[in-house]
Amino acid sequence: MKNISFLHPEFFWLFLVLPVVIAWYFWKRNKQSATLKISSVKGFKGTTSILPKLKPLLFVLRLLALSAMIVALARPQSTDVTNKTRTTSGIDIVMAIDVSGSMLAKDLKPNRMEALKRVASEFVKERPNDRIGLVVYAAESYTKTPVTSDKAVVLEALKGVKYDNVLQDGTGIGVGLATAVNRLKDSKAKSKVVILLTDGVNNAGFIDPRMASEIAKEYGIKVYTIGIGTNGMAEFPYAIAPNGQFLFRMMQVEIDEKLMKEIAATTDGKYFRATSNKSLENIYNEINKLEKTEIEEMRYFNYDEKYRPLVFLALGLLVLEILLRKTIFRSFI
Repeated sequence: MKNISFLHPEFFWLFLVLPVVIAWYFWKRNKQSATLKISSVKGFKGTTSILPKLKPLLFVLRLLALSAMIVALARPQSTDVTNKTRTTSGIDIVMAIDVSGSMLAKDLKPNRMEALKRVASEFVKERPNDRIGLVVYAAESYTKTPVTSDKAVVLEALKGVKYDNVLQDGTGIGVGLATAVNRLKDSKAKSKVVILLTDGVNNAGFIDPRMASEIAKEYGIKVYTIGIGTNGMAEFPYAIAPNGQFLFRMMQVEIDEKLMKEIAATTDGKYFRATSNKSLENIYNEINKLEKTEIEEMRYFNYDEKYRPLVFLALGLLVLEILLRKTIFRSFI
């Protein structure tokens, strides 16, 4: 009975009639039984037939036929369900990532940049129905990946994010945000989001971050801001050794949280502070929950009726009962 359902299960209540029918049968049978007293049964020896003992079989056949009809009335049917989904209002997301030298600080393991790349990659994988782009910035900014639904391209671009002196060092939060907004301003998506991450204060660039946030608001773009870095001191790179390795020393962590909160508030977003690998992961999980993509699910049901074999079974049992009653058991009824 796997995958079988019943359209009219209320007909199963008719099974309550069967005990009444059985009781009536035995009552009637006992009432119709005749008794005859004779002095001897010697004359009947050798004439015993098994057919009278099998006579209740006719009633059993009728009960089985009635049971089959009740089940048929309940309309058993198997159901094959096909689910199809489509995105009804996707979200366009641009991740603006600070790639200044301070992102190599080791307060997150193995450093801020590598920790971010791992968490951001998981975030991308969990947004299969959205388009995602990638902007990197330091004192300057550029689009590493335009908004696209090809997650493989975005993931490959994330792998290539690193500090490589392509951009002038510094932290230009305004230019990073402005570039991200520029990638989304012409988007037709119902929801447009920028995830802006930095680990410092705005000390470079020619665009004021507050002005960039006002532009984002005009285009209906929500900005989630993330400040990455522990509280207190952290190991920062300050020079490059002759062998090409970075030299580190303990320095004070400075993040302009006031500015980041203002940007988020202006665009109806939210500010987060990531002080560890785990908190950074939790932040992206929360953003993932806050920005839900609406999915429309269409379910197609294919019904296969199963009552016909039961009807034929009931009719067959009734025909068999009638034939036996009119032939083999005729002289005993």
